[in-house]
Amino acid sequence: MDFSPIIAQISGTFAWFIPLMVLVGLLKTPWAKGYIGELLVRLFAHWRLDKNTYRRLHNVTLNTLDGTTQIDHVFLSRFGIFVLETKNMSGWIFGGEKQAQWTQKLYKHTFKFQNPLRQNYKHLKALEATLGVNAEQLHSVITFVGGSTFKTQMPANVTQGIGFIRYIKAFQEPIFSQAEVDIFLQALQTGRRAATLATHREHVQNLKRRNDPTAERQCPKCGSALLIRTVKSGANAGKQFWGCSAFPKCRTMQSL
Repeated sequence: MDFSPIIAQISGTFAWFIPLMVLVGLLKTPWAKGYIGELLVRLFAHWRLDKNTYRRLHNVTLNTLDGTTQIDHVFLSRFGIFVLETKNMSGWIFGGEKQAQWTQKLYKHTFKFQNPLRQNYKHLKALEATLGVNAEQLHSVITFVGGSTFKTQMPANVTQGIGFIRYIKAFQEPIFSQAEVDIFLQALQTGRRAATLATHREHVQNLKRRNDPTAERQCPKCGSALLIRTVKSGANAGKQFWGCSAFPKCRTMQSL
């Protein structure tokens, strides 16, 4: 019996099935999910935010004293500068404004992730330094896409889907002139790092270094080296922390 037609049919099936499975696997990676989430926000903003009123920049990587910081979206307007962090997550989300970590519950699995408000704080400080604006003129916004459900009360600036559009449009009091907005846009366009694979890799390495308690660090305020110090007295005696080497001139401290 000639099995060649059957073999040919099976081979033809696997010819598209294997690449499809590879594609499905890639779409489940954190990088792909993050990219898709950011793409959705771009589309929402394109449809619902007037481009002449809200100047848009996406995937903005800026240099900082301790490496780099990557900002998902920046919207520049006369009503303020809106700094948007995107989370593409499903399941139940638990978190509080002051908690260091939030929780995602997906079926029977529980995952911890950094409080996105704290994550966005570094982005705000980078923009504050780059543009020379006041903290009150910057607005932190978080949006969750992917069908997640908040199971705890969230601040007004933590939104879902196109909720970030309503939050941004709620600010109607002009605080900048259009000329100032144009200057900010130019400053970010020239001051941002090129959106290349090399920039992304360097940023990832910076994140790993910052999360390594033994890696060298720079003071975010004065640029001096941070040193591991030990509390000598009091309730926290024996506890270690990062302290600026320029102490007492600079009193920056960070948790170890």
